Amino acid sequence: MDKVARCRELLDAVGGGEAVWLEPFVGPESGFRNKAKMVVTGSVDAPVLGILDHRDHSGATGVDLTDCGLYPVSLQAAFGPLAAFVTRAGLVPYDVPTRRGELKYVIVTQAPSGEVMVRWVLRSQEPVARIRKHLGWLRGALPGLAVASVNVQPEHKAILEGDLEIVLTERETLEMRVGGLDLHLRPQSFFQTNTLVAQALYDQVAAWVDEAAPARLWDLYCGVGGFALHCAAPGREVVGVETSREAVASAALTARDAGLEGMRFVADDATSFALASAPDDVPDLVVVNPPRRGIGSELAGWLEASGVRDVVYSSCNAVTLARDLAAMPSLRPTHVRPLDMFPQTHHYEVVTRLTRR
Repeated sequence: MDKVARCRELLDAVGGGEAVWLEPFVGPESGFRNKAKMVVTGSVDAPVLGILDHRDHSGATGVDLTDCGLYPVSLQAAFGPLAAFVTRAGLVPYDVPTRRGELKYVIVTQAPSGEVMVRWVLRSQEPVARIRKHLGWLRGALPGLAVASVNVQPEHKAILEGDLEIVLTERETLEMRVGGLDLHLRPQSFFQTNTLVAQALYDQVAAWVDEAAPARLWDLYCGVGGFALHCAAPGREVVGVETSREAVASAALTARDAGLEGMRFVADDATSFALASAPDDVPDLVVVNPPRRGIGSELAGWLEASGVRDVVYSSCNAVTLARDLAAMPSLRPTHVRPLDMFPQTHHYEVVTRLTRR
């Protein structure tokens, strides 16, 4: 597996060669994505859901991806009603060259139950009344519709969404059933796009955490609380830290519904939270799950000097993982497991257990 070989090459240089490398977790090659971010092009009468053709220098031509094999058949079934809804509600697709039109994206997320959350990313609030008017029709055409919202992104930039989110349904969260927990997902919350591999990732981290048996744990970059919630245990204090207030609200709701005690979620920057902590307020174990840029020199330096006994680092970029591990020489890799979160690409997830020597 080329991904594993590349990962080993990077981590061997920073102590990974001394670690136990566990069997990679590999899921299905197709039908694994739980989320579709579809650019809307074409016209009101003939909308195209997919991506922009980057070979077209005008940036105006859309490529239909409604039959893409990365999406399960059940998720593909939502695209037809959503395209018909564009026509019914008179949503004019945004045209990149002329900067005219309203509808930029349709974002669809499917839960393991089959329920879906649909988000329309618009240039302004002008079409919202029409979307509300025809939402009843969409419920009939798409019975699994649980959450619907509008996101307003007025800028002509390669930015997926804006700050303003208008929820149009009674329900505000989609419940992602993972490992016996219903993780509440709000419209702007991040969740792994491969549910099966996400489950394997949570299970692995929870197993390592239970072996380490920390009394206090921090989950930095916690998102909707996937790691923190799976690591809950009687008598264990768990703090999740995430910049997104929506994600923090989602995590707190899941903890409440599941009756989990000892959980606290904070809306803050991971590095700022750690640097502001008192020297005598250091947890026994820290889980980090940063974006592709990694945790960076400040947080790596804090972890190195903190005295934290154990760290579990989940990374979607082994290059920045290796860089961060090099900045924490006292925390040595003991176990490594690659997970093929993104089949048919060169990307993957790798989770590493570190122990202070």
